[in-house]
Parts: sequence; C-alpha cells; structure tokens
Amino acid sequence: MQKRNLILEDGTVFEGYGFGSEEVSKGEIVFNTGMTGYQEVITDPSYYGQIVTMTYPVIGSYGINRDDYETVTPFIHGLIVKEYSEHPSNFRNEETLDSFLKANNIPGVAGIDTRKLTRMIRKHGTMKAAIISAEEDAEKALEELRNTALPTDQVKQTSTNNPYVVPGRGHRVVLVDFGVKHGILRELTKRDCQITVVPYNYSAEEILRLRPDGIMLTNGPGNPKDVPEAVEMIKEVLGQVPIFGICLGHQLLSLACGADTEKMKFGHRGSNHPVKDLKTDRTYLTSQNHSYAVNPATLENTGLKLTQIAINDETVEGVKHTIHEAFSVQYHPEASPGPEDTNYVFDEFLKMMDKKAKKQGVHIHA
Repeated sequence: MQKRNLILEDGTVFEGYGFGSEEVSKGEIVFNTGMTGYQEVITDPSYYGQIVTMTYPVIGSYGINRDDYETVTPFIHGLIVKEYSEHPSNFRNEETLDSFLKANNIPGVAGIDTRKLTRMIRKHGTMKAAIISAEEDAEKALEELRNTALPTDQVKQTSTNNPYVVPGRGHRVVLVDFGVKHGILRELTKRDCQITVVPYNYSAEEILRLRPDGIMLTNGPGNPKDVPEAVEMIKEVLGQVPIFGICLGHQLLSLACGADTEKMKFGHRGSNHPVKDLKTDRTYLTSQNHSYAVNPATLENTGLKLTQIAINDETVEGVKHTIHEAFSVQYHPEASPGPEDTNYVFDEFLKMMDKKAKKQGVHIHA
C-alpha cells in the first residue's frame, strides 16, 4: 500500500499507509471514541472540514451499507485509523470503507498510533492537520498548513439551498437546516410530523409565513457565532412558536437569549457521554459531536434555566426558557450512532406543540 503521512500543526509527523482517496487534504484534527458507527460519523455534516481519528483500533470490519447514512454527501476531510479492515464481514455489507472513501474523494491513513495521537489532542487541544503522500516535502506541507485558515462557512456548505417538504399528517414543523442529520428527520417522521426543511438563512418572516406548530433548530458544523443571521431569526420567533434545538441549534438558541459560547479544548465526540438531568436526577448515556459549548456563567438573566449537565466536565447539556416555549440539548437525542436513551425529548417537543395548539384552539390531525 502507498505510504502516507499525517502532519500536525505543531510539526509532529505520523507515518502510515493510505486507503481511500489519494487526495491531499487539510482540516482540523479531532477524535471520536465510538466503538461502532463509523459510517454515521463519516456522513455526519457536523464533521465538515475535519480530519476524524477513530480511537477504536479496527475500523471498516462491517463495511458500508445503504441504511446507515446520515446525509447523502459526506463532508469529512480525512479518516485516521489504527487498522483498516480490508475484508468486511456483515450481512448488510455492500461495499468496503476503502471504495466508499474513494468514491467521495476522502483520504484515509491507517497504521497510525491513534492512542498517542488522541493523547496529544487531549493535551494540546484540536489543531490543524494535513494528509499528504510520503514522497511530498513535509517541511513545505507544514508551512502551507500553518498558513491555511480554517473555514468559517461550514453551515452554508452543509445546509440545503432550497426548501423541501417531508410529508406527514401531524404537527407542522419548520426544520432550519444547519447541517441536519437524517436521524432527526427519522425521529420527527416517526411521530408523523409534516416537516418543511428550510435553509439556514431563512428569515423569521419567511418561517412564520409557513404557519408552523414548532421550529426545529438542527445540528451543524463550526462556530455558532459564524451564523449571526440565525441568531437574529431566533430572537424574532422566540415566544411566537415552540422551539427545540439540538447541538448547534442549542448553542444558537442560547446566543439568541443573551448567553455566550466558547470553544472547548478538544470537544465531545463519541457515543458514550454521560449526561445528568437536574430535574429528575437521572443520568443518560448520549451521542455527542461538538467543538463549542455554552458558558454556564452567562446563563444568568437570559431567561434560560440549566436543565442538564455533562457528568465528565459539567459543561452545559440542556437549557429551557422559563417564560417562552423553547428548550434545547447539546447532545444528539436521535443517536445514530449511539444509545437512544434520550429520544424522549422529541416527545417533549410534541407536548410543547400540543400545549400551544390547545391554547389557540387548533386541532392537530395525528
């Protein structure tokens, strides 16, 4: 196999061998702790522009299948693994991870000490990285990498360009697409919602003209402060329509209410992150993927109440507005991959829409 190198912004070089595309690629190096679910990770739009390190030692053993996509087009810039499985064995397998990455122009590097790499990221934080051929000049590639700016238009790149409808006979939900995972659509359609998916930059006036029973703010990549138009839209619709935010949507709702967000050292990515519900005192395992978090010290005087926290580092995992019908969670209740312990929050969203409809004397056909 062709030798291929991973170069980090601090000058560290990891030597490995290539699979997938032969493209030279740059991005932010991050790690995911999930034991399974690599297909969902690769196709999660929230990873736009990132080179993903899988900490589980063997990746590709069950191949790629038609059911586990989270979006049609994967957006990661590279995949780093300890060992790549060339011969997958699973009854759902339809192609190898190698052929899938080749078809989508995504380079992979295997033979990397992913434990050492992960420890470096945990110690020094996420940093820029590049995947290059072993024949290329590493010093020149490092200089180019250091002079490369990370993108700030990730949401624009992953959001739909035009509105579309997912039919249903229940509640009418406007879903603002910041880089939505299909799992969110699945949970809403499972509850028979009619979903109108709109671009990230849809205005409050355009959304309210659709007469929604509720507004869904989805996950997505990047810094929430890079989407100021969404913050302004949320400020205008808050109090008029029930709102439910997930991941980036959670951060945008918090910003709209006056709280602040900050970049984490290395983020949360994986399918086993424990979260504590402060009302019930119950702990749930959750799927997470985010680089930014809401600063808890800034929640005061925003109208938002802290509802859930991360067990490991006490970061904000959930908020609820004390006056308006609006709440959000930092984790992914739709899982994909990961535990489905928290998909009850979609039912909470439906109850919120039921309550609003009852006040208005509207009958919902469910």
